Amino acid sequence: TFVAVGNSGTIITSTDGTSWDNRTSGTSKNFKGLTYGNSTFVTVGQSGYILTSSNGTSWNNKTSGTSNFLYGVTYGNNTFVAVGENGTILTSTDNGTTWGSKTSGTTETLYGVTYDNSIFVAKGDSGTILTSSDGITWDNKTSGTTLNLGGLTYGNSTFIAVGGDGYDNGTILTSSDGTTWTSRTSGVSIDLQEVTFGNNTYVAVGDSNRIITSSDGSSWTSRTGTGNLAE
Repeated sequence: TFVAVGNSGTIITSTDGTSWDNRTSGTSKNFKGLTYGNSTFVTVGQSGYILTSSNGTSWNNKTSGTSNFLYGVTYGNNTFVAVGENGTILTSTDNGTTWGSKTSGTTETLYGVTYDNSIFVAKGDSGTILTSSDGITWDNKTSGTTLNLGGLTYGNSTFIAVGGDGYDNGTILTSSDGTTWTSRTSGVSIDLQEVTFGNNTYVAVGDSNRIITSSDGSSWTSRTGTGNLAE
């Protein structure tokens, strides 16, 4: 099942990626983050809202313990981790039912989190990058930038973070371990919003119709896109 979430409590599902059905979320809050792990979908969003589902069709509201906007969520090491405003980090080890707050060590907004290479990596405003092996204890890493980081992915043994929110400088950082980060030349003067990895290729998208691709994360090539691309 494919699941997509969005503003005003929107949740839609599809079994083939072509035909989509609206699902009842039970709220008009905006949702930004979505993940799947241990046979459970989890979506997070506005006012600390967290919904879970075993099938993508029926959704249940869970108590997060925060009213901060939650922007990202991931699953790894038998743990769901959600991140958001004011350095908020929440974790759940019971399939998203019970959530507990963790100390992030920052008040910067965190926009996303991933779990790869046996480590959680979160990123956000002012070049903030945090890492954790268990989702409980977090360490602040030096990213080498004070610009906002909006997109994060892992592939081919490399973490890629992109950003430049409001500064139009096409920020790209790479790391093999989530700890040490290196700035790369993107070749574009735009805000990069998101990045992903597939078919041995990194793809980053952003403002001004721009798409850039790379096979190694170091050298990037500009492509043609349509519209301002956020995700």
